[in-house]
Amino acid sequence: MSSVVGSATTARLTSSVVSMPRVSSVHLMVLGTVVLWALNVTVTRYVLTHGFEPLAYATVRYGIAALIFLGMALVTERSLRVLRSDIPLVAAAAIVLWVNQLAFVYALDTATASVVALLLGATPIFAGLLVLALRLDRVGSRFWLGAAVSFLGVALVGIGGRGELHGGATGVLLGIATAATWAGYSVAIAPLMRRYSPTRISALVLGAGWIGISLTGARQTATQDLSLGWNVWALVGFATLGPLVLTNVLWFRALHRIGVARATLAANLNPFLAAFIALLLLSEPVTALQVAGGVLIAAGIVVARRPARKEAARARGAISSPAEARSASGR
Repeated sequence: MSSVVGSATTARLTSSVVSMPRVSSVHLMVLGTVVLWALNVTVTRYVLTHGFEPLAYATVRYGIAALIFLGMALVTERSLRVLRSDIPLVAAAAIVLWVNQLAFVYALDTATASVVALLLGATPIFAGLLVLALRLDRVGSRFWLGAAVSFLGVALVGIGGRGELHGGATGVLLGIATAATWAGYSVAIAPLMRRYSPTRISALVLGAGWIGISLTGARQTATQDLSLGWNVWALVGFATLGPLVLTNVLWFRALHRIGVARATLAANLNPFLAAFIALLLLSEPVTALQVAGGVLIAAGIVVARRPARKEAARARGAISSPAEARSASGR
């Protein structure tokens, strides 16, 4: 019996050595997506602190992106049609995206990029709570423990090194709202992604969301000073074409090739990478307490996602869980 076990163990070790992961195009897709997402927080913070009004920036950025996705959808699919029963879901996703972008730009206009980045790390916990509230899935004690740990981390991130809220209570609350609404957007858009291409859904949802953004920001856009310098406009172009358009293509190709679980595992590094980039490029101060908060947020997600014995058995059998399927919502 022991020789059989030993042979099986040797075989598994040999197999793991032979099949050691190599850096391939799909790994570069995931890495590129995570880096672009992380850079977007710092770039947006820079643009907003160098002359661009928050709503004017969101209007320009999402207007360009919506036109790009509209063109891509019409060229590749020649249709934007969705089932009549899916129209309310498209509208709901657009409304949540509209609120999300309002919270995002004002969070970065008020708080530092590093604080907002760390707070965005709590997005999976908010998504889990929303899934639970909508009765789309059941959760166990691990999730509640992970949620408690993550929200303790959120509190530590919000509290500055001297016991004061870093960037003001408003900025922290807006950062939390950004994470919560992005979770809502991800949950709302997931059923649509199972029936339509990312390009078609992006064209519809971003286009409808842009209408709300442009109406809300009409006054700021009309009075926006456009002489901001080539560097600011170059960063606006980057924030639109990179984190908003290119990542859509890279992320969903990566999901198709390596699966949701492995891709989202890498995406969990995004808050820490974004905070590091903000520290490096903007010289933003990050206190030890905020770093500890970020670690707790990540630890809570790990605990919440750690499968119990039955789920682990299903994973070994290559059976995807409903939660994994719903997480394929991209950015």
